[in-house]
Amino acid sequence: MTNEQLQLLVEKVSLKDFHQPFLHVAIFNSRLKTTGGRYHLKDHHLDFNPKMLTLGEETFVKIIRHELCHYHLHLKGLPHGHKDQAFKKLLQEVDGLRYAPQVSEKKYLVYQCQHCGTPYVRQRKLNTKRFVCSKCHGSLVFKETMTG
Repeated sequence: MTNEQLQLLVEKVSLKDFHQPFLHVAIFNSRLKTTGGRYHLKDHHLDFNPKMLTLGEETFVKIIRHELCHYHLHLKGLPHGHKDQAFKKLLQEVDGLRYAPQVSEKKYLVYQCQHCGTPYVRQRKLNTKRFVCSKCHGSLVFKETMTG
């Protein structure tokens, strides 16, 4: 999906679900990692995480609805934060997602002591020349990458 197609989809969802036009810019932002989208208060544009498209169009439309809730409430001068009742009520009415779904699984690196065989599971790379086993002070070697 291109930015132009995203713009048209956001405008369509805004008219269909909120009965109000979306008059600003909607773009993809590949720097977003954990959020589905972002509403900018100063210039009212919307950013969306392109990885959220992999979850399916129905889920992506629910993410669009979430950001449009922020957008329309803010432009009306109403409370538009995640904790505000007006936001929660509107989000429920339009069937938007409250939280962004997790896109990818975390990767874990498994190291093992050469002497005693103790496994060490880490999220970050470990310098095997600097670190040793905490039990026997044996040297560590990289074994595998796991997802979880």
